[in-house]
Amino acid sequence: MAMELKGRVLVYSILGCPHCMKAKNTLQELGVPYTDISLEKYPQARQDLQMRAQKRTVPQIFFNAKHIGGNDDLQNLIKDQEKWTEALDELKTTPPGPDAPPVPDPSTAVESSDPGDIVCEPDEYAEFVKELRNSGIIKDHRSLLRSYKNSFSGREFVDWVVKTKQVDRERAVEMGQALIDRHFGHQLKNQETFQDADVYYRLLEDDDSSALNAGPSDCNPRPAGELGEDLRKLILKIYSSYLSADGKKVNYNGIGKSSEFEQYVRLAKELVRVQIVEATREEKLAFFINVYNAQVIHANVTMGPPVNLWQRYKFFNTVRYIIGGHQYSLQDIENGVLRANRKGMGMLMKPFGSSDPRLKVALETPEPLIHFALVCGAKSCPPIKTYSAEGIYEQLNLAAESFLEGEDGCQVDMSKRTIKLSQILKWYSVDFGKNKDEVVDWVHKHLPDSEKKTQVGELLQSKNYKLSHMPYDWGINS
Repeated sequence: MAMELKGRVLVYSILGCPHCMKAKNTLQELGVPYTDISLEKYPQARQDLQMRAQKRTVPQIFFNAKHIGGNDDLQNLIKDQEKWTEALDELKTTPPGPDAPPVPDPSTAVESSDPGDIVCEPDEYAEFVKELRNSGIIKDHRSLLRSYKNSFSGREFVDWVVKTKQVDRERAVEMGQALIDRHFGHQLKNQETFQDADVYYRLLEDDDSSALNAGPSDCNPRPAGELGEDLRKLILKIYSSYLSADGKKVNYNGIGKSSEFEQYVRLAKELVRVQIVEATREEKLAFFINVYNAQVIHANVTMGPPVNLWQRYKFFNTVRYIIGGHQYSLQDIENGVLRANRKGMGMLMKPFGSSDPRLKVALETPEPLIHFALVCGAKSCPPIKTYSAEGIYEQLNLAAESFLEGEDGCQVDMSKRTIKLSQILKWYSVDFGKNKDEVVDWVHKHLPDSEKKTQVGELLQSKNYKLSHMPYDWGINS
């Protein structure tokens, strides 16, 4: 039963934030009524919150005008029985004064579009592909010592188009090129030009693919940024609905049985034909981070989470999505695209060879901030976030601040002059600096203003400190 308060408890949160859910669940279990202020609904509250709390992470909790802090601060307050009783007594007897944070006017809330409103615009070439499938030219072919299943030659295609569409061969070649450009089909030797010759092609849906999103999509191909935004909204809705009340675990079985997941699977098929090569760096960052995180959830739902070293290796190297006509594993996205084709953990070679068409998609330079945004489904990974191209660097810096501020990211012991960092900063140290001091300097610059930041700065300046890395908890959050 909720206690009666003259005062007011405010919890600033965002959707899908595990720490926010844990704080709200704790208050609810203790019978403490609170007002949840969603920063998605009330983005105008961000600036006021930052000024009052001097922090940019969530949750942030206020008892009247008193800033309690984040979830860890709330839990520590509750453990101190004397201080907790004093805080409750004040809430029971004292109404919020003029210096307390205001509750936003509900009429100022930003309405978010429902992912269910996503409309597929049919592609005119989809009907043409259906005609091609029934043309009789798609069959198994053999050339010298090689066989090509479910394929057709460029010459056979042009002959068929000239005959059935009453166009010249030049126009028929243009139509074949459109099939490649729109990612309906591809040349079997990975060339991206269509030729009126004995060169073989295959429709993407006929590839022998185990990709999670394999299958035809008749939707008109969309820019990566636009599709990424739709995926972002839907996966956030799904994740939030099936995150446990304490913010610790995800109910993957529940996700798999939901209508929202069925919709997500349909939407994921649009990735097959998304236009990604011409996207900006910001669009690629937001798009591939969102897709990576969604792909992990998709795989956990359909295949089950990996439980040992071999299964984890297989998981990150074999779980695939088709994106823009090419297959991408989780390793390909992280190390090939977002780390600008750098070798990852345990990799002997770079993800993409010199002739790999996916090199056109890879970032020109690696982005170290992605390590605080990619979620692997284990307990030690950063909490899931979703990202948009607009403001991507601010969002990524917030993710880094949030992670490094927590005990899983960075710990400092001044008495022993030690700094402990997440294994993430060891595994990918090359992304953060050339040596120990450069890595710690990167961490120092990306810590929020706090006692921890000051301590790291003092140790770094003294040059007299030990750096170590915390054990990594691979326990699955399911």
